Amino acid sequence: MIVDPLTLLAFIPASLALNLTPGADMMFCLGLGLRSGPRPALAASAGIATGGMVHVALAGLGLAAAIAAAPWALDTIRWLGVAYLLWLAVQCLRQGPLRPDAPVLASTHAFRQGIMVNLTNPKVILFVLAFVPQFVDPARSILPQFLIYGAVLSIGGLVINGAVGVSAGGIGRRLATSARFARGLGLASAAIFAGLAARLALMQRS
Repeated sequence: MIVDPLTLLAFIPASLALNLTPGADMMFCLGLGLRSGPRPALAASAGIATGGMVHVALAGLGLAAAIAAAPWALDTIRWLGVAYLLWLAVQCLRQGPLRPDAPVLASTHAFRQGIMVNLTNPKVILFVLAFVPQFVDPARSILPQFLIYGAVLSIGGLVINGAVGVSAGGIGRRLATSARFARGLGLASAAIFAGLAARLALMQRS
């Protein structure tokens, strides 16, 4: 067995509890769902889950530890994330009301946005390094264990973040055809993305 079944059983509820805790990924899917609709929100959730798998793969290979040990590397990633989130906030403010027949944000674009938001959040690197190794057995092959635990985290996040984004998108997409509501949704989405940028900018390394 690659992982101990009992350890995996203990990991699943712990990862579920973490995924249910509102965080940057959930808020990003919420903001995107409000402005762009259910399908892009679900695609963004898939992108976030993919980014999570990249993080656990790097951690399993030992690269994440090297990045975490270099303050300049974490700061570079952090400020790239801040800039990207602020750019998304500006795009929300620039968008006007949607026409009823307007095409939704392409799923591939939303998927890429989800990956970018996840990969440029150094908190995810530090979280993976702090949480997942607690369940890794050093007597077994390390990388496969990281990938299995990462898959559990990513699948849980995909379902929960996707559900949040889809729920918000079902309402937001309809309201966005009204100029008045569209401006409100644009402001709300921009505030979410700007808030995430501020949160990331003020992040302190622990």
